[in-house]
Amino acid sequence: MTYHDAIDYLYHLRWFGAKFGLSSTFKLAELAGNPQGQLRFIHVAGTNGKGSTCAMLESVYRAAGLRVGLFTSPHLVAFGERIQVNRHSIPQREVASLTARLRQWIAQFPAAEHPTFFEAVTVMALLHFAAQECDLVVWETGLGGRLDATNIVTPLASVITNIQYDHQQWLGETLAGIASEKAGIIKPRVPVITGAEPPEALEVIAAKAREQNAPLTVVTPADRQRPPLDSLELPLRGRHQKANAAAALAAVRVLAPRIPVSDSTLCAGLGRVRWAGRLQLVTLPSGQRLLLDGAHNVGGAEMLASALEEYFPLAKPAMILGILRDKDWATICRVLAPLAGRILLAPVHSERTAEPHSLAAACRAANPGVPVTEFPSLAAALADAAQDGFVTIAGSLYLIGEAMELLHLCPAKAGRERQLNEWSAAQLVKG
Repeated sequence: MTYHDAIDYLYHLRWFGAKFGLSSTFKLAELAGNPQGQLRFIHVAGTNGKGSTCAMLESVYRAAGLRVGLFTSPHLVAFGERIQVNRHSIPQREVASLTARLRQWIAQFPAAEHPTFFEAVTVMALLHFAAQECDLVVWETGLGGRLDATNIVTPLASVITNIQYDHQQWLGETLAGIASEKAGIIKPRVPVITGAEPPEALEVIAAKAREQNAPLTVVTPADRQRPPLDSLELPLRGRHQKANAAAALAAVRVLAPRIPVSDSTLCAGLGRVRWAGRLQLVTLPSGQRLLLDGAHNVGGAEMLASALEEYFPLAKPAMILGILRDKDWATICRVLAPLAGRILLAPVHSERTAEPHSLAAACRAANPGVPVTEFPSLAAALADAAQDGFVTIAGSLYLIGEAMELLHLCPAKAGRERQLNEWSAAQLVKG
């Protein structure tokens, strides 16, 4: 199997949707020899900040000399971003080899239990991390937690970054309901760390921790102002990154008896963290500045709005927006549109895109004084914005990945690989 063949095979697994349930993943992992049994994990869930928190944890433990696996989703451009060891993406030859093995095991499943793309990639990651003899794996959930494929592991610690509204159609319409799904990663006697603030969400997490006899550490806003975070300048912009750093710091301290990390190493790791597409400021050779931020849900949009007001208080950027239709796009427009000098609406390169025409009315209502223009593609919007001194691109990580390709901000074009992020929710599996 070639790498191209592997990507084609994984692409067709998308049609099996985003199934909620662990039975197929457990079975596939068993056929693979249960590689998760050879590894240690920090399992990270939450509505926003999962990826940034994972990147921080990875950077700290790599600075401490550990060989660290990192599993995240979605990828921005290339599939290998999902599976990294010491921040090196899984080689294409390994993707091809592991996909060939997975295909043989998947062929043994009856049609009703056919593994999904995410289930297959989860087991692929476990196999790669075990083969690479990782000392620790920082392990991000996909969607939810309780019935997410990543929940087949028993970690050293569980982290729930925060609880906000997103994916309500699958995770629940209330913060308590969403928290219940996220809290499903809490395991018996495994420490749990959370930065969740809404009382109804925190109550659910605390109750689950008590039920599982899991020691609970609650990270509060005050923790962001305590040493070393009070004086440490993070490479990642935004006040919310201090919250993510506080959660990562708490997890490192909870695990210190098992994995010691000195204060100097901790600061070095946090000081070198990198995570693309999150308030990423880029200056092109032309001098044009671009701020790229996923801002893919209401909480993310509010964080972007806060960052624009903090870092660029006098700027009125040209704002390119592309949002998925299963998000609360009307509220995202209401939050972001007032900050723009002009608004350029583009479709996300996804079957789930909200049409620019749908966004236009919401943007005009939120900021009636600026021009709102619809474009047939992101490329067309970028071309129109080429003379603007400051451009913000936001609304979906899928949009950010496409922008990185179009702007040549990544090593090479990945072509079809961005389309691997596509999914549609299949029937919810209870249990």
